[in-house]
Amino acid sequence: QVQLVESGGGLVQPGGSLRLSCAASGTIFSIYTMGWYRQAPGKQRELAAAITDGGITNYADSVKGRFTISRDNAKNTVYLQMNSLKPEDTAVYYCQAFIATMSRGPWHYWGQGTQVTVSS
Repeated sequence: QVQLVESGGGLVQPGGSLRLSCAASGTIFSIYTMGWYRQAPGKQRELAAAITDGGITNYADSVKGRFTISRDNAKNTVYLQMNSLKPEDTAVYYCQAFIATMSRGPWHYWGQGTQVTVSS
């Protein structure tokens, strides 16, 4: 089994910063692409940022220049540094990872989500 555990969400004022973390655990053989998705109230879930196992990154246009995704392969952890936050960044942020385990081929796993609220 694989678990993705997120942390770092919270309430922040516009212009502020937050750092999200997501740690993968279990009988992991290999972790491929990791990413952060977000879902605002009444909207569909969308990709915010992703990073391959080789370090190639991809960002939604709405977060480019403000968010930075990174990963620590030794810790099976992905991070999302969010700067210059705007009220429209308010959403539940979900970690996703494409992981192969000892008993199963590559599969997409999701975290439980962490709330980010940007408000004055």
